[in-house]
Amino acid sequence: MRSSVRTIGLIALLAACTAPRGDEAPGSKEAPPASPPDAQITSAEQLVRAMHDRYAGRWYRTLSFKQTVTRTAPDGMQAPKEVWAEYAEIPGKLRIDLAERYNGNSVLYANDSLYVFRDGALTRKSARRNPLLVLGFDVYGQSPERTLQVLREEKFDLSKFHTDTWQGRPVYVVGADSADLHSPQFWVDRERLLFVRLLEPQAQDSSKTSDIRFDDYRPLGQGWISPTVVFLVDGKEVMREEYFDIQADPAFPAGALDPAHWGPVQQQ
Repeated sequence: MRSSVRTIGLIALLAACTAPRGDEAPGSKEAPPASPPDAQITSAEQLVRAMHDRYAGRWYRTLSFKQTVTRTAPDGMQAPKEVWAEYAEIPGKLRIDLAERYNGNSVLYANDSLYVFRDGALTRKSARRNPLLVLGFDVYGQSPERTLQVLREEKFDLSKFHTDTWQGRPVYVVGADSADLHSPQFWVDRERLLFVRLLEPQAQDSSKTSDIRFDDYRPLGQGWISPTVVFLVDGKEVMREEYFDIQADPAFPAGALDPAHWGPVQQQ
């Protein structure tokens, strides 16, 4: 995905994937059922621990997929669709090849950094995480203490916590008061304990609000995956990702997500 949460237009994530439309995701019959909302969750710390504990030892550890990317300009015109390939190791690593077949243009989130490659060569490295990776995937594959540390460093106010409703389902909201739809905040489905929404000031213009949504979760293995990720700014869609060719727990060759050993990924 060509947008990190804080830089729509740099890279769009994952954070969510699914089987081709109309098909059942691999292993979907094994996914854990939703549970009733836990009345004991009253803080961000409790929520992160509950998210981890619900899927501990069951969530997939690697992931690959392709995605169709649709960009929409402010005037409503859509650019030609693109197809990207993505690979993840959970926790902490996400590789996005900015073409359906490797052409040397890629980005990599790893080691709490963003690496940018052009024509197969590293052209830039900067300290940056992808909050979508953290909230949609890493939270299920690393210790709650680590996730809470990262969220604090990413400037989410973990002291602010309330409940709400999103797309007809009850949710927990961390990072903002109930009347605030602009401050950095994330929304989590109360029954499934899955990340569904991220709101925050847009990087390019902090007076505007970035709104990123993980929609229509489906089972994948003993975890879940979202088939669609939608990026909006002030309520207007600017990008949409739709995922296909999903593989849970694929084997990658050594160095596939290592910035020191860059090249095409040949899945094993």
